[in-house]
Amino acid sequence: MAHVEAVCAGTVRPSRFGTLKRSAIDKRPVGGPVRIGALGLDGDAVADHKHHGGPDQAVYAFAREDYGHWEVELGRPFAPGSFGENLTTRGVDVQGARIGERWRVGECLLEVTGVRIPCAVFAGFVDEPRWVRRFTEHGVPGAYLRVIEPGEVRAGDPIVVADVPSGPLTVGYTFRAFTTEPELLPALAGEVRLSVRHRETLARRGLL
Repeated sequence: MAHVEAVCAGTVRPSRFGTLKRSAIDKRPVGGPVRIGALGLDGDAVADHKHHGGPDQAVYAFAREDYGHWEVELGRPFAPGSFGENLTTRGVDVQGARIGERWRVGECLLEVTGVRIPCAVFAGFVDEPRWVRRFTEHGVPGAYLRVIEPGEVRAGDPIVVADVPSGPLTVGYTFRAFTTEPELLPALAGEVRLSVRHRETLARRGLL
């Protein structure tokens, strides 16, 4: 059964990487129930409000199954939260989730809005050479979600896919469109459930 392996939160810490020199990417599993509201998890900080957080990026999910590739590739284990995610999932197809897809997670109803684009802070945190390029080429980014119905979530809660839109606009498709295959971008222009930040990118490229 699809479920939450871990609920993770972090505080703002100094960072040698990025322009702000601070980051909240270091997420750790939280014991017990955690309330998720419109802006994310109680107790979870955001350092870079220009690129992270907000209603359309309230929750970041990454699949335990997708860690498997990197554990083999890099020869080391990854604990929940190692990629800065709030929800480490098991049994749900994050990569194949469609923009606008809704998940019932604990008491919450969440909606997929977009993808994580790797940055220098992420690369520094993982501490692997050419990390941004390698992560991008692998093309498995995890998903950002907005909160449709707030509530409490804890490790072990089931994840039920409550609604799946039709069409090709999966997490994987969206990531390729914004990174390695920009020719895919026009198909995203009509998707109103896409995050504001993604739609701003489309607007800058003259597609909205």
